Amino acid sequence: MKTFKALFSIFLLAISTISCSGDDGANGTDGVDGAPGAAGTANVIYSAWITAPTAVAETIDGTSGLSTTINAPQLSADILAKGTVLVYMSFSGTVYQLPYTSTAGGFANTITAISSTQKIKLFRFKHANDGTTVSLPTSLSWRYILIPGGVQATAKTAKLDYSKMSYEEVCARLNIQP
Repeated sequence: MKTFKALFSIFLLAISTISCSGDDGANGTDGVDGAPGAAGTANVIYSAWITAPTAVAETIDGTSGLSTTINAPQLSADILAKGTVLVYMSFSGTVYQLPYTSTAGGFANTITAISSTQKIKLFRFKHANDGTTVSLPTSLSWRYILIPGGVQATAKTAKLDYSKMSYEEVCARLNIQP
């Protein structure tokens, strides 16, 4: 029995010595690394700057305001359920992320985006909700960025809160031309 155990131990030692060598990649020189790719932009969808149609009066959830709709053909139910939709407004050379609150027209008001499949409704309402509205002029430009869900996060894109980033930071992070 001692002879069998000794032979078996020698057999295992021989197999492990033969099957593992220093040339099996332990030194990190096998293969060639490729060039790094663009971070997180393969599936990101973004529009050009868009001029929206003339706004019309509308009441949403009991709040009176003005609304208009822009088309977002690639805005899918899957992106709505799992992804991120960012909407920006450009006015006088400055870009603002929605929702955007100001005192335009002398009253506190907010412009917000309401996303649905293939469309984004832009809605402006006064906080006073007194039945009057603040204009939503066609001189404003709009841009959306759609970030699908289910795309594996990288260290560069994981746990990002785009609502706390400036437009320029989002564009730089997603490799989008501002």
